[in-house]
Amino acid sequence: MSNNTVKALPKDASRSVRKMQEDLQASLPFSDRADYDDAARGFIATIDNAHIVNEAGRAVWTLEPYGFLSEEKASPDTINPSLFRQAQLNMYHGLFEVVPGVYQVRGFDIANMTLIEGDRGVIITDCLTSIEGARAGLELYYKHRGWKPVTGVMITHTHVDHWGGVRGVLSDEEIRSGNVPIIAPDQFMEHTVSENIIAGPPMLRRAQYQFGHTLPKTARGQVDCGLGKTMAWGSFSLVPPNDLVMATGDKRTIDGVEFEFQMAPGTEAPAEMHIYSTRHKVLNLAENCTHTFHNLLPFRGAEVRDPLAWSKYLAEALYLWGGKAEALIGQHHWPVWGVKRVAKMIGQQRDLYKFAHDQTVRLMNHGLTPTEIVEALEMPKSLETAWHTRGYYGHIRHNAKAIYQRYLGWYDANPANLDPLPRAATGRKFVEYMGGVDAAVERAQRDFDKGEFRFVAQVLSHVVFADPNHAGARNLLADTFEQLGYATESANWRNAYLLGAQELRQGVTPMPPRDRMPPETIAALTTEQIWDFLGVRVIASKADGMTIVLNWEFSDTGETFALNLENCALTYLKGIQSKTADASCVLSRQDLNAVIGKRTTFGEAIRAGTLKVQGNAEKLEALMSVMDNFSGTFEIVEPIRH
Repeated sequence: MSNNTVKALPKDASRSVRKMQEDLQASLPFSDRADYDDAARGFIATIDNAHIVNEAGRAVWTLEPYGFLSEEKASPDTINPSLFRQAQLNMYHGLFEVVPGVYQVRGFDIANMTLIEGDRGVIITDCLTSIEGARAGLELYYKHRGWKPVTGVMITHTHVDHWGGVRGVLSDEEIRSGNVPIIAPDQFMEHTVSENIIAGPPMLRRAQYQFGHTLPKTARGQVDCGLGKTMAWGSFSLVPPNDLVMATGDKRTIDGVEFEFQMAPGTEAPAEMHIYSTRHKVLNLAENCTHTFHNLLPFRGAEVRDPLAWSKYLAEALYLWGGKAEALIGQHHWPVWGVKRVAKMIGQQRDLYKFAHDQTVRLMNHGLTPTEIVEALEMPKSLETAWHTRGYYGHIRHNAKAIYQRYLGWYDANPANLDPLPRAATGRKFVEYMGGVDAAVERAQRDFDKGEFRFVAQVLSHVVFADPNHAGARNLLADTFEQLGYATESANWRNAYLLGAQELRQGVTPMPPRDRMPPETIAALTTEQIWDFLGVRVIASKADGMTIVLNWEFSDTGETFALNLENCALTYLKGIQSKTADASCVLSRQDLNAVIGKRTTFGEAIRAGTLKVQGNAEKLEALMSVMDNFSGTFEIVEPIRH
């Protein structure tokens, strides 16, 4: 944080932003209240403000701060009216009946929990992010539908808001017994544990900008995430499935209810599946057909998703169940009822992803670069005026850039962009060319007053990277981000802009240290993934000139490895024992997990007798001495402090 941070409060919406809000209000069918009716339909009961606490009494989820989103209130100037509408719809919370025998808990998390009544119990699809939230949702169901055993759990895909709360609906004894089927798509564990491990710290930091959880919940702060309100902050645990769905057309009968499955890998998640209940004629399209254009590349970072495959899976779902499904549900948002409405929504979502893909690639083939493509794209009116295709979470302007990246990568082929200077050095040269910081800020103020916020943000970003201690530049850039946040329809964009403004004014909000990975996560990693995780932690300057060869034998899994640190790179071979190893180590995977999780050290394990070493044991400590640690609180809108 700069020593000259500006402690300014959020400002009013500018005249130009107010005009943008008024124009949008007049251009969209705000009199259409069908989504409000659907979001309220089937309501049974809730708890006040969906307020959920953990055992220590700390709130892990609450909607109480969002009272400013009341339906009796008009959209304020500081919130895009379309986003305000979505934020209101995401305020509906509690237990809802979809059809007799199918229920959803909505608004207790960013995601939904679906409960399907079988012959003797209840089958749960997705268990929210937190154990506390899942437990509260199940208790609400029991209060109004009566107690019955959980006879099955289905997990639609690999993101934590869909599996983190499994221990809130199943006891440890039920999980250990294996008598309750826990069903997930093929490759669930591999992708769940790998997606956020290698690049975990920057993903967590960038997620703050995506979800805005450190912003105040006000009309000038965080209002929504597009998919739901925000992320829950409770306890979670990864429970491995005991049954995998392997192919489209697979069926399971759980507690007397038949389910048909469709595989949809590489869409919203690398492992994802759709589910149809033949008894209830309810189709669950997981997170691939929701009331928003979804992200093809989330701000937190991920592999670019495949919109072409996404569209094809929706087309296949429409072929398989169109004309049969009488209700369409997702693991976010509210249902849609009626055979014709279900088919129309799936068809529009199918065409949304295909349109974005095809038109981006068409313009790409004309030589347009990402920033030029998004200016040229114009959504067809049939999609533009369908509320569920709008960019509350994903947005055509960043999804098109993701498609370009998927095909062509980061480089736009202009040699000027092949090897640019780093941000701070670039900023200093730009400021020099502009005649100095004060001259640049003065000129930027004139453009700010004209409402040219996009360019002002670009210019002032250079200035702040050149001179992060210049209060005038920081303040005006914060004001600029703020106006961009007020104007945007995308919740992700709003959160990013407003958090950027807040950090320019107040600095980075300290976060609790996250030095340790949860034991369940480490246990779920393959040994190869652990070695890969250690490899990205090697500090080259410390490892320079160092050579270490270690043999590993795991007494419980029977695995063997030869691990090699040389040329500042950590490599390994499975099933190999090096004849020139500095040391040979015998231990269990559980004992390695304890070291990786920082619950013990190699030295302590040797002294405890759980790690047996033949050869030079000091090489183990030498290996760990070159390992980096990541704080995850680096600066984003100003130069990083080293």
